Amino acid sequence: MTTISIRLDDKVKAELDEICEEIGMNLTTLFTVYAKKVARDREIPFRLSAPADPFFSEENLKALAESEKQIREGKVVIKTMDELEAMARE
Repeated sequence: MTTISIRLDDKVKAELDEICEEIGMNLTTLFTVYAKKVARDREIPFRLSAPADPFFSEENLKALAESEKQIREGKVVIKTMDELEAMARE
C-alpha cells in the first residue's frame, strides 16, 4: 500500500465529501475507484482540453473583420503616437 497526499481547495473537498457520503463512500474509495479505472482503461475518464487562444475567439474575429472592412472603406483616422499622447493628456 502507498499513501498519497493531495492538496484540494477547502470548498472542493467539502463538495466531494458531500457527494461521497451520498454515494456511500469516502474520498479514499473515490480516488481508488478513479485510479483503478485510469489504470484499467489507460485513459483519463473525461475529456481534458486547454482553453482556446482568445485572439481567435469568434467575437474577436468578427471585430477584426469589421476593422478590416472599415480600413478598406477608408473609415479610419490616422494619428501619430505624439498626437495620441497629447489627446490622452487633455
